[in-house]
Amino acid sequence: MKIALLLLPLALVACTPTPDADTAASPASAATAASTAATTTPATTNLADYHWQLSDAVDAHQQRLDGLFGNASSPLQLDFSSDRVSVRHACNNISGGYQVVDGHLVTTPLVQTMMACAEPALMQREATIKAVLQTHPALSVTRSAGTPQLVLTGDGKTLSFTGQPTAETRYGSAGTIEFLEVAAATTPCHHPLQPDASCLKVRALHYGENGLREGEPGDWQTLAQPIEGYTHQPGVRNVLRVKRYTLAQPPADASSVAYVLDMVVESETVAPEGAQPR
Repeated sequence: MKIALLLLPLALVACTPTPDADTAASPASAATAASTAATTTPATTNLADYHWQLSDAVDAHQQRLDGLFGNASSPLQLDFSSDRVSVRHACNNISGGYQVVDGHLVTTPLVQTMMACAEPALMQREATIKAVLQTHPALSVTRSAGTPQLVLTGDGKTLSFTGQPTAETRYGSAGTIEFLEVAAATTPCHHPLQPDASCLKVRALHYGENGLREGEPGDWQTLAQPIEGYTHQPGVRNVLRVKRYTLAQPPADASSVAYVLDMVVESETVAPEGAQPR
């Protein structure tokens, strides 16, 4: 039976504007300041080249904000495009426009998905990052042993983030969006170092601009390589939106392309072959 069905991003996501908590600088005045500022702080590192993951957080008394941590595999994360900032791994997905003005991150009113979370840690992450972003925090980017570090200081808190290169940065291109259906069961495949190796069975799907599937699926094929960010669960069929990158210098005896998970579009639990329906 189907256990989850996520709408394609072509559909609109329900969201709500988050009121600006900084009454001294309204969204209108902030936008005006951003557009009329004579100078902006030059960034030594392109913000959009990295996923910025929270590595430290302290209050005004330098006491660590332990409530913002607890899940090392999914730390609070900021992602930037040329003109938008988004927050991941809080309770809701949060985003808004931004500019870096005179060393400060100036955001437009934030929008977010509407989801209730039972985990107090996620709620605290959301409340904290929203409060910091809405106060137009001071922003600085430095490098430590070659690793970029982003620091935001606002609302009496200092949040430090470590930059992890995006797939676009690592592979040197924007990638190509594709949709892959992953079969519930894997299939045996050849691997020189793993005699009992099994691989994903995938086939290409096609969607129109309206978000509806169109045309016939491609033929089932064995994918003898991982999809970055995807962990397969036996017995679960998935439809994935992935980004496909062509490697400029692929390793010897390896694929010349890389697949990176963009989102899970659809999931369905499939009964084993021969099982009797209840």
